[in-house]
Amino acid sequence: MFTLHSSNGLGSHRAGVIHPVPLAVLMASTMLAGTPVLAADTSGAVRDVGEIVVTASKREENIQKVAMSIQAIDSKKLNQLNITNFQDYVKFMPSVGFQTFAPSQTTIYMRGVVDGGNANHSGPLPSVGAYLDEQPITTIGGTLDIHVYDIARVEVLPGPQGTLYGASSESGTIRIITNKPSTAAFAGALNVEGNTVAHGGQGYVAEGFVNIPLSSRAAIRIVAFDEHDAGYIDNVPGARPFKLTGTTLSNAALVKNNFNHVDTYGGRAALKFDLNDNWTIMPTVVAQDTRAPGVFGFQPSVGDLQVQRFQPDAYHDRWVQAALNITGKIGRFDLTYSGGYFNRKVNSLSDYTDYTVAYEQIGSGTGWVDNAGALLPTPVQEIVGRDRFEKGSNELRIASPATDRLRFIAGVFQERQSHWIIQDYLIQGLGSQVSVPGWPQTIWLTDQDRVDRDEAVFAEASFDVTSHLTLTGGIRGYHYKNSLYGFYGFSAAESSHTGVAICIPGLTFRDAPCVDLNKTVSASGETHKINLNYKIDDNKLVYFTYSTGYRSGGVNRNGGGLLPPYQADHLDNFEIGWKTSWLDHTLHFNGAIYDEEWHKFQFSFLGINSLTIVENAPQARIQGLETSFDWRATPQFTLSGGGAYNHAVLTTNFCGADPVTGVVIPTCTDSAAQAIHGQQLPYTPKFKGNVTARYAFEMAGWNAHVQGSLFYQTMAFAALRTADNASLGTMPGYATADFSAGVEHDKTSIEVFIKNAFDERGQQNRYTPCTTNVCAPVGGYATVAPAIYVVPIQPLTVGVKVGQKF
Repeated sequence: MFTLHSSNGLGSHRAGVIHPVPLAVLMASTMLAGTPVLAADTSGAVRDVGEIVVTASKREENIQKVAMSIQAIDSKKLNQLNITNFQDYVKFMPSVGFQTFAPSQTTIYMRGVVDGGNANHSGPLPSVGAYLDEQPITTIGGTLDIHVYDIARVEVLPGPQGTLYGASSESGTIRIITNKPSTAAFAGALNVEGNTVAHGGQGYVAEGFVNIPLSSRAAIRIVAFDEHDAGYIDNVPGARPFKLTGTTLSNAALVKNNFNHVDTYGGRAALKFDLNDNWTIMPTVVAQDTRAPGVFGFQPSVGDLQVQRFQPDAYHDRWVQAALNITGKIGRFDLTYSGGYFNRKVNSLSDYTDYTVAYEQIGSGTGWVDNAGALLPTPVQEIVGRDRFEKGSNELRIASPATDRLRFIAGVFQERQSHWIIQDYLIQGLGSQVSVPGWPQTIWLTDQDRVDRDEAVFAEASFDVTSHLTLTGGIRGYHYKNSLYGFYGFSAAESSHTGVAICIPGLTFRDAPCVDLNKTVSASGETHKINLNYKIDDNKLVYFTYSTGYRSGGVNRNGGGLLPPYQADHLDNFEIGWKTSWLDHTLHFNGAIYDEEWHKFQFSFLGINSLTIVENAPQARIQGLETSFDWRATPQFTLSGGGAYNHAVLTTNFCGADPVTGVVIPTCTDSAAQAIHGQQLPYTPKFKGNVTARYAFEMAGWNAHVQGSLFYQTMAFAALRTADNASLGTMPGYATADFSAGVEHDKTSIEVFIKNAFDERGQQNRYTPCTTNVCAPVGGYATVAPAIYVVPIQPLTVGVKVGQKF
């Protein structure tokens, strides 16, 4: 949680670099966390920390007055911390964890509410909601890695937000709030950055915005950016043996250094039009295009930051978000309409040779053949993916004046998201007799449509019992309906329980050979919130919250309809928190203690044929503490930071499902359990924290500063099941440090920065491309090392950024 001045400052920076820059100068800054840019103050007076206004409760409020846990970084601090993307700002959000494979292929978690599932396209919805301004942008395909520039603030709301934000806010919500057009005056800025990454290449960022008043009642704001992130993973020479034919495959044609670079460009346009003093219309369009060849995990068995890939890897993600916000008054009441249309297209190529080689090593099957029935000498596999998302959302809400003793917010919400999924598993030269009909050389095909629908009514009311005591209650009634329709599986020659062998007569879908999947699940329910807030004085408050969250249920793909649908899971949160200001507002100290019960949570894992299975499995409990501080020690020196401790464990054994009925086995002994009670939930370090120090001073007529940040987190698991953890290993704890120094004069600024200054190889993920007992068995194979990939934090990065305001 950070409390800072709000402004229209510029965010800028990405990664890249190797050659150390003025380390002596940068190391002089204390290794701690950052706060607002400050000019030297010769008056001797200590000014307060300042404030940030948030809209977490769907009203504009000072963060220190909101009786809930909020972690927020405003535009000025985004700029000071050189933040341009998710990987940058998540370091400063102690309550946030994540599982990532590459940019925009990241699943976010909060407070340790994590199942460690494989984020499959047909699996559970996320448990954390993502919003761009008022519009939900949560997708099953991974949280959007939005370029952070000209952003008012990033808000993180840990804990269930089911009352105001709905289904995918079971364990929290993350909101990116953009700067809005202003009729006050013309404004603009341009930032240019160059950087280089240790063990890798060079990168750059160019970004700018312009705010143009069109009249006294209208203004437009336009943002554009272009970013190249340097690669640092090398695809090195290697060979793979094929057991059945005795042949060897070489990747010589694909060898390349730094092959995981990323190119991103995009922009935003917003028009604000005041119809009169009470009504405002604001349409907005945001678009982004990201291209990322290569992979972002290295293979420890091959070498540091090295892999051996045998087919092309590529990822092309482009999306557009169009929104319309209308705000106004009806009598004393504020009325807000927010509508959005979101369209996302992802094309991908993924080398799947690891699976082919491993499948032969364990002696499964008789191999893949050509049209003549002869074994293919090198049956390499590649996955061609095409994902098409469409989301439409509408929310209408009314709010009474915030100054009323009894005040309320009430509204209705509707959302529909569709996802057309194609996963085409190609084997070069595969015979037509075993290929999926109509799809040459395809051994497995997923061609299906997923639709997730959510409708809700909600209300939240607060009553000032006394001038110090406020009671708040909220409720949300919801209905969801989720479906999967289409085709998945093999040809009839390859399988009798998936694909063509179980076609449903009379149904068709796009170019699929038939339909073998037609499932729908729906349910209704409600979530609740009770909050008691006591204001000790104008500078201090304490609160108690009981809140609940939910995540919609869904359907299992499985041959013959064996596994039943999985139901919604629920989270109960009991929380005590505090917001305090001390020392004449020069110190803010906030925090929360919580106890969360996660009931029959949705656990997804790979089963037979590496097909994702989802079960409402065990129970879990999370007990934790999160805290933050901002201290303006002197007019020139500021210190801030935060930390979170989470004891997140299973409270019952996970016993798996009956192989015949598919029903979850309720109890079992520890020796028979797939995951034992007391197991730490994955991707959740017990402790994660950061601290930043910033010193501002005058130098030759320029406002100068030095800054240092230190980050630390403890070890984490990469899976929930015991056998998976034995194969994958754990992600060790690590510490990193960032440093920066810069000057500013008039409207010009120059910044030099170092990220991951000591080139730590912190691990963000460990994974294998198929089931661990096939691709990464304990002990490995005699001729092939286990296919384990480690996604590291970005190596040492050094850069220079120049900014000019207009």
